[in-house]
Amino acid sequence: MAPSFAVHARRGAAALATAAVLSAAVAPAAFADGSPSPATAPGLYGKKDPQFDGVFRQSLALLAQKATDVAPPKQAIDWLAGQQCADGGFAAYRADTAKACDPKAGEFTDQTALAVQGLAATGGHGDAVKKGLGWLKAHQNEDGGWGMGPGSPSDPNSTSTAIGAYAATGQDPAKVTAKGGKNPYDALIGFQLGCDQKEDERGVFAYPDQKGKLTPNDLATTAAALAALGKGYLVAPAKGGDMPVKPLECDDESAKPKDAPSAGAAAAAYLAAKIEANGGFLRTSMPGTAEGPDAGLTTDAALSLAAGGHLAAADKPLKWLHAETNGTADWAKGDPGRLSKLVLAVHAAGANPRDFAGVDLVQQLTATGPKAEASPSSTETKDEKKKKKDDDTIGIWWIVGIFFVASVGVGFLISGRNKKQQL
Repeated sequence: MAPSFAVHARRGAAALATAAVLSAAVAPAAFADGSPSPATAPGLYGKKDPQFDGVFRQSLALLAQKATDVAPPKQAIDWLAGQQCADGGFAAYRADTAKACDPKAGEFTDQTALAVQGLAATGGHGDAVKKGLGWLKAHQNEDGGWGMGPGSPSDPNSTSTAIGAYAATGQDPAKVTAKGGKNPYDALIGFQLGCDQKEDERGVFAYPDQKGKLTPNDLATTAAALAALGKGYLVAPAKGGDMPVKPLECDDESAKPKDAPSAGAAAAAYLAAKIEANGGFLRTSMPGTAEGPDAGLTTDAALSLAAGGHLAAADKPLKWLHAETNGTADWAKGDPGRLSKLVLAVHAAGANPRDFAGVDLVQQLTATGPKAEASPSSTETKDEKKKKKDDDTIGIWWIVGIFFVASVGVGFLISGRNKKQQL
């Protein structure tokens, strides 16, 4: 594989992880299983061709619905579980699930890790979750991290998504060690730049090139900032007051974060400063795309900042996304991946995803897939449940009474008919 293709493949995969793909041409053809992709598939969210992001957008949709007390339809959950390969891994999309996966080229870390998060949140598929975690463990690199697929060198995005999978299942990612004893955080911190960089790049995470040189990247930073907190995409709303961002202290030029909490704090400070300098947003990190504001990347940053309790910092990108002049509603409308990311970010910040610039993001999301039902516990009070029970009881007695009257009437008719026959 040529170096340039490898770079584009990695970043294409990372784009899927953020549901912010701007062009299908960025992603490699290897993400599909080679089968034709239908415009729609029973149980799948969204109508666009799923070959590059089917598993991703489905997993995100389930997480977003879970966050907003909407019970994901069984059909949707089963669709995701049905995409799993025999060895526990996931491809980006399998048009024909009867066809065996290619374990060397058809299964990917990001898809597997996010599917584990989605299935763990919805429940009912414990075996699939266990197999997914088993696949991740089997493909963990010696540095403690993960690459795009089996045999790929570790990178910040895949490592971050895998960390989220373990966190989502109640496991401590720090205890998921490779043969040499290194854990995912060891690998993740290795991608962060420290005090030996320019002031506006301190705390940023970077992609390694073919020679190992780290290139700063905001996409990597948004993912790593969340993973450093030991969290996946489903984040509970922050409690308590705002936690101010704290820039990396650089009394020593060789200093850099040495543990996950300090790495997350430094990344959050970098993101907050970058967003402030840009006027509320982040610019695209994708190769081959026009320079400009990136709503998907900005959404990722809002989620990561909110997850760290940096509510004031998270409020700035959310306000930018909230402004109708930015076309956010048009950007996300009809796209389950984008809608899900917005729902998760707004939810994490403690705001209302059902009223985002006058738009009900939850309703728009559910409209892209099979019919969902609201969780009874979140929509009915105890009094409402008692009234419903009483009404049901009354209804049953009405049915019994009507049946009794009807039976009496039928008895008279039968009796009369018998008498007539005897005459």
